[in-house]
Amino acid sequence: MADVISASARLLRLVSLLSTRPAWTCRELGERLAVTDRTVRRDIARLRELGYGIESDPGPWGGYRLGGGTRMPPLVLDDEEALAVAVALREVALSGVLGGDQAALSALLKLRQVLPPRVADRLEDMNATVVHTPRSQGRQIPPGMLLDLATACRRGERTRLSYRDHAGNTTVRDVDPYRLVHTGLRWYFVARDVARDQWRTFRADRVARIQSTGHPVELGDPPDPALLVSRGIAAVVYPLYVTIRLPHPMDRALRLIPPTIGTHHPDGPDATIVEIGGNDEDQLATYLLGLGTTLRVLSPDGVRDAVLRRARNLVEDNEHAGSR
Repeated sequence: MADVISASARLLRLVSLLSTRPAWTCRELGERLAVTDRTVRRDIARLRELGYGIESDPGPWGGYRLGGGTRMPPLVLDDEEALAVAVALREVALSGVLGGDQAALSALLKLRQVLPPRVADRLEDMNATVVHTPRSQGRQIPPGMLLDLATACRRGERTRLSYRDHAGNTTVRDVDPYRLVHTGLRWYFVARDVARDQWRTFRADRVARIQSTGHPVELGDPPDPALLVSRGIAAVVYPLYVTIRLPHPMDRALRLIPPTIGTHHPDGPDATIVEIGGNDEDQLATYLLGLGTTLRVLSPDGVRDAVLRRARNLVEDNEHAGSR
């Protein structure tokens, strides 16, 4: 057993060495690892089996270098690198910069589970001290909350949820977690409400606290989480709606504005009418400008005026910046 542990540690050390320089000779690696050339060659072969693309040059002056592999191999990160990757993944998941952020969230969850305590403590310290300004579309999610919700879904255990509704009232309920869904604007937590025996969607930014009860659950016939969220959003009544015309066919319009955000109707083969709900004129104007595409605001006049006002301000700000 000790030999296996020693060999595994040596492989990790070998990967670390290969990543620090463009090339190493077999003798140099043997001296660093305190092993024979034969052991180095055997370890290189083992790393290749694991998916590392280690290239070699023949001859007495040849060497080994780390290249692209055939599949994603295990990575060897030092403390600073692990912390940097964790912070970057968290920012991607919170910002929505990649659109669908399930991959970033899943990677962060895996990484956090294997972080050494000294690195995990530093990450938690950063979570407690770094403040994000909320995006215009809604509240910010407390650092770490997405990970806590993802962990609840993965464990498959009944969870006690402290939740604030749209009026600010807080309730505590037991739920059976299932999935997280990102709409492009917000994260939603899909779970079965135990007391009501109903599948529900909860806005992640309104979750105040979650606590596992340790009670494992079996989810029979769970719903399509994305469809459940879409239907829930469609049922929401907003105080204001804007109708726009996009010079794009339906498939392109749906990529720009997902069905969880707007209601789409084709306007001939090359245009689409979309209705979008919001809380006020400025919020809707900000969202429309953020689409980065040509559009026409059909109604109401207040939103059209807000879009034009925002656009003029942007042009004036850029003109002033260019004249300085």
